[in-house]
Amino acid sequence: MAPLLGCCFSAAAVAQVPAANTPVRQEKLVLSGPPAVVSYPLIHMATSGELSDLADKVEFRTWTNPDQLRAIAMDGSADFVAMPTNVAANLYNRGVALRLTNVSVWGILWMLSRNPELKTLADFRGEEIAVPFRADMPDIMFTYLAEQAGLDPRTDFKVRYTATPLDAMQLLIMRKVDHALLAEPAVSMALRKTRSFPLSVVAPDLYRSIDLQQEWGRLLHTEPLVPQAGMVVLGKQHTDEAWVARLEQAYARSWQWCVDNAEACGTAAAQQIDLLTAEAATDAIHSWPRHYATAAEAKPQLQDFLQLLLDREPANVGGKLPDHGFYGLTP
Repeated sequence: MAPLLGCCFSAAAVAQVPAANTPVRQEKLVLSGPPAVVSYPLIHMATSGELSDLADKVEFRTWTNPDQLRAIAMDGSADFVAMPTNVAANLYNRGVALRLTNVSVWGILWMLSRNPELKTLADFRGEEIAVPFRADMPDIMFTYLAEQAGLDPRTDFKVRYTATPLDAMQLLIMRKVDHALLAEPAVSMALRKTRSFPLSVVAPDLYRSIDLQQEWGRLLHTEPLVPQAGMVVLGKQHTDEAWVARLEQAYARSWQWCVDNAEACGTAAAQQIDLLTAEAATDAIHSWPRHYATAAEAKPQLQDFLQLLLDREPANVGGKLPDHGFYGLTP
């Protein structure tokens, strides 16, 4: 697997690049994303007036499961959508008109545990672990890293699959399991709900155990960065260079604003996302890898990552690697 880029891309740099032409203004612009950190910049874009030059009305809508996301992509009910990179590749390969514009989330997966002594995947041998979305990206990444550590996921762990991350989190909070694989902000939500944050609390109930991104770097001898999620332009606008550039500039600025103003960003996110508290949203921002790249810049890492998923679960990426158009590149 090729090494990742050695330096972080500055979102602020994108914001300084002028669009070649003026995008056509429309009546309404719909932004959509999951209840996760990748959507926080979208919420800022929708509430700050950042896109007032593009539309009379800007609206943020949450999608909460893969079926909702597929429906949005198929019926074109949103213009700019946050999604996992493998889902974007899958939809593209199945003929959905879209273009990936950036990768803004480079890994937010953690093992959460009641045992503070568990530091590596090998330490979980024989343990039951709640894992959401069987055969989806988090499960594949967990399984792959376990194998890289010399473990057999089928026999060394008792994996308890759940329909959603919320289900896995609830099992953990209700003490029906002692360990779970979760992404932010579910990690921070679980820690807050059990009063396990900050770590200086006497005898916390839960601990951040393994940072899967760090395991990725350690086991693969590369940087601890996983091109997990980013932004997609849907519909006929995905070929409009001025439109794509303007949305990417706006997202990059809002991403940087969230990084620089974690508490304000967390408060705004909690106002838009059900069940999310401002404190947990802010905690999630602090654990967000400070790395950002346009889709074109992230192409080498994305191809390696998508190839891994393709080799293990071809349906996850639509049976093949996406071509140059996925990244907005010419042949």
